[in-house]
Amino acid sequence: MKKEILINSSTAETRIALLEDGQLAEIFVERPENERNVGDIYKGRVRKVLVGMSAAFIDIGWQQDGFLHFNDASNLYDQDDSENGRKRDPASINLDPGQEVYVQIIKEPISGKGPRVTSEIALPGRFVVLIPESTHVGVSRKIADNREKRRLRTIAKRIKPADCGLIIRTVALERDEETLEHDVRNLVTLWRKIQRKGEPMRAPSLVYKEVSLASSVIRDLFTPDIAGVIVDSKSLHREIQRYLDTVSPSLSDRVEHYTDKIPLFDQFDIETEIEKGIKRKVWLEGGGHVIIEHTEAMVTIDVNSGKFIGKQNHEENSLKINLRAAREICRQLRLRDIGGIIAIDFIDMWEEKNRKKVYDEMKKEMRKDRAKADVTPIGAFGIMIMTRQRIKPSLLFTFKESCPVCSGTGMIASRETVVTEFERFIARFRYKSNERRLKVFLHPDLHRFLTENGPMNRINRIMLQHKIFIQLRPDSTISPTEFVAYSPRQKRDVTEEYKHA
Repeated sequence: MKKEILINSSTAETRIALLEDGQLAEIFVERPENERNVGDIYKGRVRKVLVGMSAAFIDIGWQQDGFLHFNDASNLYDQDDSENGRKRDPASINLDPGQEVYVQIIKEPISGKGPRVTSEIALPGRFVVLIPESTHVGVSRKIADNREKRRLRTIAKRIKPADCGLIIRTVALERDEETLEHDVRNLVTLWRKIQRKGEPMRAPSLVYKEVSLASSVIRDLFTPDIAGVIVDSKSLHREIQRYLDTVSPSLSDRVEHYTDKIPLFDQFDIETEIEKGIKRKVWLEGGGHVIIEHTEAMVTIDVNSGKFIGKQNHEENSLKINLRAAREICRQLRLRDIGGIIAIDFIDMWEEKNRKKVYDEMKKEMRKDRAKADVTPIGAFGIMIMTRQRIKPSLLFTFKESCPVCSGTGMIASRETVVTEFERFIARFRYKSNERRLKVFLHPDLHRFLTENGPMNRINRIMLQHKIFIQLRPDSTISPTEFVAYSPRQKRDVTEEYKHA
């Protein structure tokens, strides 16, 4: 599989695309006003400890407190000195309101939830991850060769600082001890700087800002299996070259500065793929489609046969569509960065062996994903439930925001409903103010709906019913579901005063 990284930089944002065999697999976006926060380290203050929730809320200076689950608390705050990975007894956690604690963001704030944080700091380098105040030694699970794993674990134990843990990254495969030790020394120096900087600071304060998106992607994703990196920014190209000259000189010649007049993402048809990646409907090869819907609690995916007409019987057709859908769904989960609970409604199949084929296909395709995921077999109702690691809001919420009219529901009040509310407003206004004249500003579509059908139109019937003269004024700046009422006698806006009983 050929992999490439494309980096498009502009004044408004930096976008990074990961291509697999020429097809967009992942997209990362960073904007100056909305920089990513995962990896940032704060000196925070414990605001409250909720033993019943096995969690604490940490003030890091944001509008929303950081959420620290006890399983993410460092052993420093565990009276029982629990081992990493073991579920903590809430009574053993030694955190008190007002206490200062270093925390690192591990999940961006999503919906109304604040960021998730951990007090077990991790500093990623090119080849290793340093874990201060820990004794843990680990090797990436993606390194399949057991012999290589043993070699790297032995090296890790030799070069590990006494007061820090160490995890060997996948990219360290076949690297020598000197290279890994050099990475460790750099990370230890960084941690000492963070400690010195944070010591005099008062909580809450930002102590360390993670490197830029482009730098982190090069650090984490630019492995030897990447055929090349193409970047359209001269300054960013120089920055990447300098970094690689230090940590991986052998990869420097794979970085290309793009100078063509055609925009980089247009040249590789990335813009079209991004547009497809935020639409509800995704078409499948040969017919059929999936519908992806976001809700507050989960993401639902519905598989439909659409115009697909196969030559086999219903069971064979369903299996063929479901297998195509499984592959596309796994791709879309990565591309859209969808996380949390995901419910997939596949087309019904009666034979257990076919349901297992779809389950196995999902498991196989999800192995390409860097995010942690759990997939369950298709249940009796044709539903597959899965979870995928959620670190930041999905692609949809990067490029879109909730509609101010429908509040993100996709539904607005019908014109009949708005007119009914309008008439109740008129009745309330007449009863309470005893005025007989009113000027109303409303959307042109609503204006047409009230005035169409000649003399016995809706507005005339309302005026006759409530014995009031209403002067309608179309205004395209007003929402189709709203209206603004102005009293000539009082010479003011009276909408809110009479809108509710």
